[in-house]
Amino acid sequence: MHFKLLIALIEEDKTDEVLHAARKAGATGATVINHARGEGLNVPKSFFGLSLEMHRDLVMFIVEEHISREILETIGEAGNFDQPGTGMVFQIDVEDVVGIGVQIKSLADVVEEKI
Repeated sequence: MHFKLLIALIEEDKTDEVLHAARKAGATGATVINHARGEGLNVPKSFFGLSLEMHRDLVMFIVEEHISREILETIGEAGNFDQPGTGMVFQIDVEDVVGIGVQIKSLADVVEEKI
């Protein structure tokens, strides 16, 4: 099996919804890093020196390559990423991975259907 790393930057209040949607689409787990910060095209405004930016969560998924695109699109829909400033998700090839033996066993039938 070959894997992809999906990295999603999600508005903090949408993280649980995105995790649930990704799991329904075939993701077997995720790692969440809370309170990430960043800037997009438009710099966040401030009010008397206080930032009005919304915190984001960085969520990482290791997923099998045959189902990665479906999961990526599902994450985009659940996070409303078609709206400016709501977040993004992208995928990167994974060369090697250790520690997901249980997930590989559970994915075998799903991947076999996709091939």
